[in-house]
Amino acid sequence: MAALERNILFRDVQPRVIKKSLSHFTRLTIPAGDLIFDEYSKGRELYLLCSGRVRIKKYTKFGVESLLAVLHPGDFFGELSLIDGLPRSARADAMDECIVLTITADAFRELVAKNQQIALNLLHNLGVRLRTMDQTFVMELGRNALASKNKLDKLSLLIEATKIVNSALTIDTLLGLIMDVATRSISADRGTLYLIDRTTDELWSKVAQGVDMVEIRLPVGKGLAGYVARTGEIVNITNAYQDPRFNPEIDKKSGYSTQTVLCMPMRNREGVIIGVFQLLNKRTGHFGPEDEAFIDALSVHAAIALENAQLARQMVESERLSAVGRMASSILHDIKNPLSTLRLYADIIRRGSQTQDPAQIADQMIRQIDRFNDMAQEILDFAHGVSEISIEQVELGQVLDPLVRFIEADLASHKVTLVRDIQYTGPCQLDMDKLARAVYNLTSNAVDAMAEGGTLTLSTAAANGHMVIGIGDTGPGIPEEVRARMFEPFFTHGKRHGTGLGLSIVKKIMDEHRGRVEVESAVGKGTTFRLFFPL
Repeated sequence: MAALERNILFRDVQPRVIKKSLSHFTRLTIPAGDLIFDEYSKGRELYLLCSGRVRIKKYTKFGVESLLAVLHPGDFFGELSLIDGLPRSARADAMDECIVLTITADAFRELVAKNQQIALNLLHNLGVRLRTMDQTFVMELGRNALASKNKLDKLSLLIEATKIVNSALTIDTLLGLIMDVATRSISADRGTLYLIDRTTDELWSKVAQGVDMVEIRLPVGKGLAGYVARTGEIVNITNAYQDPRFNPEIDKKSGYSTQTVLCMPMRNREGVIIGVFQLLNKRTGHFGPEDEAFIDALSVHAAIALENAQLARQMVESERLSAVGRMASSILHDIKNPLSTLRLYADIIRRGSQTQDPAQIADQMIRQIDRFNDMAQEILDFAHGVSEISIEQVELGQVLDPLVRFIEADLASHKVTLVRDIQYTGPCQLDMDKLARAVYNLTSNAVDAMAEGGTLTLSTAAANGHMVIGIGDTGPGIPEEVRARMFEPFFTHGKRHGTGLGLSIVKKIMDEHRGRVEVESAVGKGTTFRLFFPL
């Protein structure tokens, strides 16, 4: 009796009428999640909801679920099929455990026919539901139209982005374009594009947007970007500092505050991960599925553009080195002949001398001539792409001592003072001849840069799993536009002599050691090169 009095179907109905109707109702308990009736089934009963919630929903022909209503205690449902005799137009299921009162179709029609207030309540409820459904339909139509417009806008943006990323063939320019498109397209505050260095199993950021950001290197597996590079999963978080995978060290160095993060892999045509997008701090809210879909689509085009740029660069370098090889072969062949003859004479002098001093001088001559021959062969090997390296375990201090003595003797005639800052002399793995070649090339460049004299600082240290050799000068520094090309073969700047291969050979030597070379320079203050050898 109380349940009927609280139901909107019996609003303002006299208690005696309600009491008289009790015999027509049956009480049912429906477990949570159970289907009450399905769409297109025959309507046999009206349901009055006493407790729990009921969901009314409909599926389109494409299988898309549309929620029509959520009913609460005091509502009734299932009336349309009893009124028009047609199959159910939607399905109903229990969201919670529900208690309902049911009445058959015939008893319901008789009840409505005999009681005007119940009929009015039924009409009123139908009117309210019709208005609600109209409003829902209009809102849904508006949402669908807005969603379609957003998808078209994203598609247009992706097409435009594809044109942009395919408009450049230099990798540095291309990476900048990719990150600019990515951050603008999904309204990120800034972003970093990490590329994977398979030789060192590291991620390195070639493009880092923002003020005072520097190149970042981190092992694959470390931080969010490293996790994505290792697993290929998408990471989308709304609070970076609550995620244990987030590495806050970058924020500490830059002073930036990371909040929301979208981290996604960049794959090539074979599906291999070649880089990682890391977008930070969406300007409105947090990154959503549409942002993920856009970056996923963009990454395919970005990877293809990168591969095309790398292929173009390889073709250009191959053609350039081929021409250089032909030139170097003819020049160096002429140089090696007199050097070989000079070595022969020096050897004769050593074997025929009666005192130790001439022999020592001859030994020095032979060593230097061997070095010239090695240099000549190295240039030839560089031109033809030949690479040989002999790694061995050595004590750095023992390798550096004779090297430093030779460099210091050479510096004296150029008014250059040598400063030693030797912090590490322990064991390391390297090719001693190649190390000497790299150090000679860098000190030679430093001396050339200090035409009026100056200071050359040679330092060693161990840091982050690397042995680091630093060579710094007090010369005029290297302009930014020169720095971008300084490791290219045959590129020279401000020198009257030299082949332009010195820094290219240094980079090649470091690549062979699976290390790297970094440069720090300020115009008017000097330049420091650092060679990083894995320990």
